[in-house]
Amino acid sequence: MDLTRPEEELRVALVGFGLGGASFQAPLIAATPGMRLATVVTSNEARGSQARRDHPGVRVAASVAWLWDHAADHDLVVITTPNRVHAALAMAALEAGLPVVIDKPFARTASEARQVIRVAHARQLPVIPYHNRRWDSEHLTLRRLMGEGALGRILRFEARLERWRPELKGGWRERGAAEEAGGLLYDLGSHLIDQALTLFGPVCEVYAELDHRRAGAETDDDVFVALTHANGVRSHLWTSAMAAHRGPRLRVLGERAAFVKRHADRQEAALRSGNPAVGPGWGEEPPEYWGVLTDGAREQPVRSEAGAYPRFYGELAAMLRGEGPPPVMPEDAVAGLEIIEAAQRSAAERRVVPVGTAR
Repeated sequence: MDLTRPEEELRVALVGFGLGGASFQAPLIAATPGMRLATVVTSNEARGSQARRDHPGVRVAASVAWLWDHAADHDLVVITTPNRVHAALAMAALEAGLPVVIDKPFARTASEARQVIRVAHARQLPVIPYHNRRWDSEHLTLRRLMGEGALGRILRFEARLERWRPELKGGWRERGAAEEAGGLLYDLGSHLIDQALTLFGPVCEVYAELDHRRAGAETDDDVFVALTHANGVRSHLWTSAMAAHRGPRLRVLGERAAFVKRHADRQEAALRSGNPAVGPGWGEEPPEYWGVLTDGAREQPVRSEAGAYPRFYGELAAMLRGEGPPPVMPEDAVAGLEIIEAAQRSAAERRVVPVGTAR
């Protein structure tokens, strides 16, 4: 297929159809002009039936072996499987001649991520991390405020993605074996770290507290990570399954003013509820969800930018047609994984550690 021909649809294979595939990937792929969800790979019969019901005409394959044998019938593979096989599946897709999107975390380690990138370079194919929370409403709003100089020089970035889930649910995300790459640091922590890197650049030091709070927990479920960026900004990041009361989604302190956003982006909830990621009003927030800007004496509401998860696949489609850059660079995922590894070492040794030594 000649991807420079705009009239051709990009045929997408989605590997995995659990919550991530069914609710957060498939609807966005299906809603992207010029893309078609052609195949879902799942060995689970119930999930296969759901895929056919939600996306009439989609092909369901029981194994990735079928997909590699039919690589010529596809233009992109999206991997949303348990973390332990992200890298292996990505390299298999690249060897089959297909571009790849990998849901977070990109790999289990920075070294494994570099291996995936080497294969991509050798095959001259793109491999893209799925860091969709760069298009969170609050993240886009903060970027706008920073561009306007409303906060002045940023001193501290505080961000939270918290939940109240005091009971274990089971499943691979809660298994303690290192090869599973489970726990909240790899899960929601990957998003928070990527947002901090996107906003404030490279990190030189990391301090972390990774706790197991719930009875029987094998993985971290209450996480705090402090980053010192090379430019002097400090990022304080929290994610927890034990937050019966949630702190503000963002609190950003600058020399001139502070921005506080209590409510989180609403796109995840919309996708979970089955709302399509298309149409006017997608990602917009009512005024009661807006953040505030304050100089210590006065507060003013700040209009939220509309959340824009569909932009990831829109930009990806343009890139595959040679019309724009990748929505996310794979090297960004390596930087995030280096921080995750440093955080693990910091928590184990109970000290601040430099980034790049926990390999």
